[in-house]
Amino acid sequence: MLKEFRNFIAKGNVMDLAVGIIIGAAFTAIVQSLVNDLINPIIGLIIGGIDFTSMYVVLSGDVPAGAGLDAARDSGAAIFAYGAFLTACINFLIISFVVFMLVKAVNKIRDEVEAKPEPEAPAKPAAPTELDVLIDIRNQLAARNP
Repeated sequence: MLKEFRNFIAKGNVMDLAVGIIIGAAFTAIVQSLVNDLINPIIGLIIGGIDFTSMYVVLSGDVPAGAGLDAARDSGAAIFAYGAFLTACINFLIISFVVFMLVKAVNKIRDEVEAKPEPEAPAKPAAPTELDVLIDIRNQLAARNP
């Protein structure tokens, strides 16, 4: 069983998957920073200087006035954090778009590779048919016997 596991790990697909997961985690951090640090402030500025990432509604419990989302969550109150949900939706849309563009680029490259015709080997001269051989023999015999 250990040998089978070693063979499984040694396959290229497992390593490709591991690299993909690591790059995906790094990419997620970049997208979160893009959304939280660049896009959300611009959207907040457009709608009146509001930072909606920390917007929430208290459903039940006590939350100090003006407390941020983290403080509201730590207070144990039931909150409806619609700003965090909007941020997650924006993250999803960005990641989905980037993955779509990557798949589109890979498909385009694959189509170009598959569409290239392979260079054709030079055509071999056609082998003489039986009739051609017989005609040649007849002509050679006729040339010997005038």
